[in-house]
Amino acid sequence: MSKEEPRTKTPKLEVVEPIGKRVLVRKDADKKQTRGGIQLPDNIEIPTITGRIVAVSRLVENDDDFPIRQYDKVLFNPKHAIPVDFEGDNQLFVVPVEDVVAVFRKTGN
Repeated sequence: MSKEEPRTKTPKLEVVEPIGKRVLVRKDADKKQTRGGIQLPDNIEIPTITGRIVAVSRLVENDDDFPIRQYDKVLFNPKHAIPVDFEGDNQLFVVPVEDVVAVFRKTGN
């Protein structure tokens, strides 16, 4: 009679899909210096941060009031953002769409 070892493998998380009126944002790297060359301390508290949209929930995707698409660069308020431990160095956040305060768009000349 052979003993079977218990399965201890955890399933790999492959996709994070926001639900409700939320988007998944990869936060941009923190800036350590201003354009003018002033060094910022590590513990500075910035009320809004930028990032790229990784995924958009179906509610947001189908809502014309929120013109946000995957890969858009956005400015968002991190107050209600929920961090996602997806990979070690990723900075992913599930953000309520109401906390996305601006979308950066290129204008055609």
